[in-house]
Amino acid sequence: MPSNIDDFQSIPVGTLGIISMRGCEDMVDKINDYIVQWRQERESEHKSTIAFAGYQRDSYEIKTECCRFGTGEAKGVIKQSVRGHDLFILSDCFNYGCTYKMYGREVPMSPDDHFQDLKRIIAAVGGKARRISVIMPMLYEGRQHKRTSRESLDSAMALKELNNASVANIITFDAHDDRVQNAIPFGGFENVKTAYQMIKAMVNNVPDLKLDPEHMMVISPDEGGMNRCIYYSSVLGLDLGMFYKRRNYSVVINGRNPIVAHEYLGASVEGKDIIIVDDMISSGDSVLDIAARLKYLKARRIFICTSFGLFCEGLERFDEAYQKGLIEKVFTTNLIYRTPELLQRKWYCEVDMSKYIAYIIDTLNHDMSISALLNPSDRIQRLLSRVR
Repeated sequence: MPSNIDDFQSIPVGTLGIISMRGCEDMVDKINDYIVQWRQERESEHKSTIAFAGYQRDSYEIKTECCRFGTGEAKGVIKQSVRGHDLFILSDCFNYGCTYKMYGREVPMSPDDHFQDLKRIIAAVGGKARRISVIMPMLYEGRQHKRTSRESLDSAMALKELNNASVANIITFDAHDDRVQNAIPFGGFENVKTAYQMIKAMVNNVPDLKLDPEHMMVISPDEGGMNRCIYYSSVLGLDLGMFYKRRNYSVVINGRNPIVAHEYLGASVEGKDIIIVDDMISSGDSVLDIAARLKYLKARRIFICTSFGLFCEGLERFDEAYQKGLIEKVFTTNLIYRTPELLQRKWYCEVDMSKYIAYIIDTLNHDMSISALLNPSDRIQRLLSRVR
């Protein structure tokens, strides 16, 4: 827990309100429970003043709905007053478990559908809220962050749309490339690391883990993820290696150049446990190919730590890799939708981020700095000192 979590002397920006977009209900329930408990236990001489009106409540959730017409069109509805509220809207644009009916057919919600619903709810606020912050754990169109030919810049357009809709803060986690914030230089954008929660989950789920350079290494699956892996290797004091993706640039398949081979660059991995760190698992082809290469190089156990587990092409390949001993555990956060089948897998470990988001919301509602929350290195070092 951050040291200043009970030391709130500033007046809240406005009455706190938390809105769950479709598919985020479970996460918002957990966040709400944390904040309710903290505010009941928190002692402050100012809690009885008018500036703190509505500070202690049984729930901070604001009920909303996006009603669908038979054509698939929709409208956003807010079911209670939000005038003067400090609103935090949680949106998982990658929850394909949500469906709606269009022309009598059951249709899974795409990222575009979720993003449109988010804008509908913001429009339904009608400018009455004191401030609006959007928490979008996996950034919508975050992979389409740069232009390499005649193509759209979808992430930049989405950020501009939210900024133009008077969204004060956009909070995301482990952005594919956080330079997308350059699209809104005068808007609030926070890219939050999940490193502390990942390391804590590994320590809690792997009892014989040895976090030292003699027994463990950090591996980046490509050159684009090096900054993320450099952070892990620095705070853990481990050696770092990487794989270089050799692509066939003469062919484009599904919008990208296919990978021909993964070439390893780094020190020997023989006999060491390996942490592969990435921002997401999409199909899983790359990370499983890398795991096979590391096993060929005589690595011991392979742990995959990734913020977002999409598993776009199913879980069977991971089941097969686990049975062959290629992977030991896969750690992903609960920031996006996880299928019930995934949660039952022996090789899967969930990293709960609800308490961390509750800290962020509670701190921002008091208009206080979240720098201590965004830089987890001190907490990681305290964790390591206990483990070692």
